[in-house]
Amino acid sequence: MQNSEVLRQQLHSIHRKSYPAYKGLKGAYRFENFILSIDHVQGDPFASPSHISIQISHRDSAFPSEYYKDVLTKTTLCDYLTRQFEQQVNRYTFRAKGSGKSGLISVSHCGQEILSRTACEITGRGITARFFIGFPANGRTINALELEKILFDYLPVCVQKAFFYSSTNKKELRNFMELALDQEYIRQELLRRKLTAFVADGSILPRESGISSRPMKNAIPFSAPESLRISMELPHKGTLTGMGIPQGITLIVGGGYHGKSTLLNALELGVYNHIPGDGREYVITDCTAVKLRSEDGRFIKDVDISLFINDLPNQKDTHCFSTQDASGSTSQAAGIVESMEAGSHLFLLDEDTSATNFMVRDAFMQQVIQREKEPITPFLERAGELYKKAGISTILVAGSSGAFFHIADTIIQMDNYVPRDITDSTKALCAKYPLPAFCAPAFTSPHSHRIMTKAPQDRLKTKVSKTDGFSLGRQEIDLRYTEQLIDPEQTATLSLLLKYAVENMINGKRTLSEIVEDLEKKLKKEGMSFLSGDRQISCGYALPRLQEIYACFNRYRRP
Repeated sequence: MQNSEVLRQQLHSIHRKSYPAYKGLKGAYRFENFILSIDHVQGDPFASPSHISIQISHRDSAFPSEYYKDVLTKTTLCDYLTRQFEQQVNRYTFRAKGSGKSGLISVSHCGQEILSRTACEITGRGITARFFIGFPANGRTINALELEKILFDYLPVCVQKAFFYSSTNKKELRNFMELALDQEYIRQELLRRKLTAFVADGSILPRESGISSRPMKNAIPFSAPESLRISMELPHKGTLTGMGIPQGITLIVGGGYHGKSTLLNALELGVYNHIPGDGREYVITDCTAVKLRSEDGRFIKDVDISLFINDLPNQKDTHCFSTQDASGSTSQAAGIVESMEAGSHLFLLDEDTSATNFMVRDAFMQQVIQREKEPITPFLERAGELYKKAGISTILVAGSSGAFFHIADTIIQMDNYVPRDITDSTKALCAKYPLPAFCAPAFTSPHSHRIMTKAPQDRLKTKVSKTDGFSLGRQEIDLRYTEQLIDPEQTATLSLLLKYAVENMINGKRTLSEIVEDLEKKLKKEGMSFLSGDRQISCGYALPRLQEIYACFNRYRRP
């Protein structure tokens, strides 16, 4: 490893040379209290910026060891450090001048949720931070003096203020870490108390706007109904009260604009830990929960949807159903079965984004269209069995059909963003409006034995479209309706996971579950580094949940 002064001399020697001379800087250099690595050099000042990383030993950074003792604390500390580093580099980005991306300094932008990212990683040796720098040039002529400013003046200040415990706001960091430990405690309590979710009193659920995930100012704080209020003694915060949603079937109802969808949205994002000040810090949902909806036109391959759809007029086998262009009902049926395969124990649904004919058939329709003429067994008739026989709970927002009141175990009415438990009063009404008896086919758990094949591909180049999806070669993977995919860096990771699987794991003999499970093991053992091949992994990737990995692979169009 070379000394930082060698780097300075190299910069002086290539000043005003042609841009490709920057390639000779690739390597590692020891600075006073960190190691700087130039991992990849951009081709010209208008190309994607250069990949840079720094390594700091635990001895030098001096963070307490309890702050990185396990996966939870490591992820939380890395998230905090990335946010601090971003604040620092934003003060210096583009201070160095030049053409194109010259002078850019950028790192991952973290949202309200805490994710495991390649931007910062903690190992037994220390902290590794990854980021991007636009190497300065005038036209395509190197301006090494401007890069010298970045590497020797700006960067050491940013590193010192972000990655050393002595420079940290210790109280703020401690609160950040303790919140994560309390959130994990609540997740364990959900399992112990047989709850699907918890929403703390005082939570702020509405967001600032449709394009902002920050909490809305002057919003009505959440207050649990007494019949559903529970209390927890958290390790750090102490006593916390709020609404516990039991396992089973829960219905969320209420007038338009009274907060039904706002509550459901908070619950679907409750699978992630949130940062202090978000308002939803103590909205905690079963970590396997999946938001489901209809997806007209989506690809389905070899899915057993016979639990919901059978006896199609064209004699198509619904025990191994495939289509290039699914209807609303078949897509929603497939989504449920695929989520069962992914190990989900909680389904989140909104009537507004569900296929009407998949959800319910009223008494009049059953009189007009006889059972033997209708291939769809509606979700209404399966929800209870999904819980009793498969252990899968449901939280459903309903606004038009009263049929779901009959099967619900818990009914929550949102009244001007205030929840009310109306289970008992509504059950009394149900007796006056009985449903016709269900005569659904016997419940049989779907059987998955789907062998993964791969589509013919030329060059497997990936291109990410925020959280909407990505292209792999000539194929587009549509993830627009995978609503718990919240960060473009998660989408980027999904693109690499699918690319890796297509190149190394899909051979026409292994099942989808076997492939995804092997990828999960590699992620746990190696992190995301194995996805970059021979190159160093760069900043710009965040870990998706297992459920989103399954969703991605299920939307990969293959023969």
